[in-house]
Amino acid sequence: MTDTDFSRLLISRAGGVVTVTIDNPPVNVLDVPLMSEICRFLIAVRDDADARVLVFQSADPEFFIAHVDMTLIDEPQAFDEFILEAPEGLNPFQAFGELLREQPQVTIVKLAGFARGGGAEFVAAADMVFAADGQAGLAQCEALMGITPGGGATQYLADRMTRGRALEAILGADLVDAATAERYGWINRALPAAELDDFVERLARNIAALPDGVIAAAKKAIPATDLRQGFVREHNAWAGLFERPAAEKLIRGGLRAGAQTKDGERALEDLMRGLAV
Repeated sequence: MTDTDFSRLLISRAGGVVTVTIDNPPVNVLDVPLMSEICRFLIAVRDDADARVLVFQSADPEFFIAHVDMTLIDEPQAFDEFILEAPEGLNPFQAFGELLREQPQVTIVKLAGFARGGGAEFVAAADMVFAADGQAGLAQCEALMGITPGGGATQYLADRMTRGRALEAILGADLVDAATAERYGWINRALPAAELDDFVERLARNIAALPDGVIAAAKKAIPATDLRQGFVREHNAWAGLFERPAAEKLIRGGLRAGAQTKDGERALEDLMRGLAV
């Protein structure tokens, strides 16, 4: 597999830093093809000694990953392959996040726009996140669709912030600005938008230039928290709600009202709250 074997990821390399630009218009929805390509890339680069830092960004400055493709409500079989490949005890969305969280490389998200739902879960699974102040936003918006997060957010957020703040993010379902996300521990830093690219480039380059063994030693000394038992609780809560009529009604209503279009995604929380009334 080469760096050009992807249609939704643009990959560039320089000095041990691999930059992955997500390009799945119109709003970088996390659909099956995009999820498949990210998984294939992460697996392919896992043992690449020339890849020391992975930086994820978006080709669309307004949207990083909008959320999981809502049209999949009509295609449950689309995830059959993911289900077969998922480690025991994880659903496909949880396995997706854990694949990123378990990468041997340092993983950095450069967040210039919005990431909601499964997109926000992907962000939280990365080692580090830096966001553009005044432009970036994060939301676990699943509650507005009659469900709770099912791709790791309940565990990732509880690992990053207090229980009260995690509940606020999940049940409040609001779009959280970068400055608040930094204060809550959701991201590393909120930076002026004009400084974001240079900061992430410098940090990634400096990490990639460290002597051999330093990255692996640091990640071994500061291991990712084992969240497996929590993932089981999360999946059961999500699956139980997904089977209820309210979830289908809200998801279909959101699509009819403009979700997954640029205009609809710009005000998704208000759009979905209007349907829930």
